[in-house]
Amino acid sequence: MVRGEGCGMSVTDVDAGCAQAIDARREIPCLQVNPEIFFAEDPEDIDVAKALCRRCPRRVACLDDALQRREPWGVWGGELFSGGRVVSQKRPRGRPRKERVV
Repeated sequence: MVRGEGCGMSVTDVDAGCAQAIDARREIPCLQVNPEIFFAEDPEDIDVAKALCRRCPRRVACLDDALQRREPWGVWGGELFSGGRVVSQKRPRGRPRKERVV
């Protein structure tokens, strides 16, 4: 059996579908940059990742999927996740101070 036989698609249809998929990938910012930025420790890098998400056509779907999966951490759909929840900012590493700094 020839691959694709009986599916009703011509080579032209397949080529057009591939071209559309390539064009769609160009519109997704997270596919164009180093993915490490979406899992950064630095607050400035986190802000950059969120900004990239803001212009993404898949932002809402990405956020919905991340909420359903309870993503443990990272920027998904323009929101920062920690422990499966959306958080406003990343806590710094280490213990909190026992005494307030004046």
